[in-house]
Amino acid sequence: MGLKARIAAGDALLGTFVKTPHPHIVEVLATCGLDCLALDAEHAPFDRRDLDLCIMAGRGSIPIIVRTPDSSAESILNALDCGAEGVLVPHVRSALVAREVAAAAHYGKGRGYAGSTRAARYGLASMAEHKRGSAATSTVIAQIEDAEALDEIDAIAAVEGIDALFIGRIDLTISLGGDGPDDPLVVSACERIVAACVAARRPVGMFLPRASDVPQWRARGASLFLLGSDHSFMRSGVASLRAAAGFQ
Repeated sequence: MGLKARIAAGDALLGTFVKTPHPHIVEVLATCGLDCLALDAEHAPFDRRDLDLCIMAGRGSIPIIVRTPDSSAESILNALDCGAEGVLVPHVRSALVAREVAAAAHYGKGRGYAGSTRAARYGLASMAEHKRGSAATSTVIAQIEDAEALDEIDAIAAVEGIDALFIGRIDLTISLGGDGPDDPLVVSACERIVAACVAARRPVGMFLPRASDVPQWRARGASLFLLGSDHSFMRSGVASLRAAAGFQ
């Protein structure tokens, strides 16, 4: 079962962000038992060549999502043509933007077609085959991380062609003027987003500052968790090494 189908089924999924634009990082993380990887082209220095190589490194081993640098049709097209299974689009503030994002990811709605891409098997897939395959596998996730989005959250959650919403808790904290991701105002907003998704039968995911918080949000209805990153794994690994070796 592919990522799109697993998200739709509400399977509990665990992934992480990749901040280092190198295929070796993807190769290693693909062997670690995660359900997906999210290449962070919004906050890390991924250009199209980096995305191409990293998607190639993971393709066939683990589903790759690209957090696009913005919600433009060009950014969405680049990621999907390179063979990503999905896009995580930041700062979706309204139902209008959500509809534009969904259209940009699907043929016949707004996505430009090329049969020479990795996604189209470099010309081996016929147009009909590629269109069917793309419709069945291309996953569109709208990231909710702005106070303005809360006013339209029910409408955003209802947009056809959006496979899931994802709570960007850190930017949401900044947007709401919170003192930290555990600020009651932020927690309340997260609860509101999750409740809207549950009511609309729309899968919802989130970043959490602590992995130990997953069970409580899973119980509320969240299912996709992108936690940590290759950077945080390196830092925590070195800290554990120092402690184990007696270097304080």
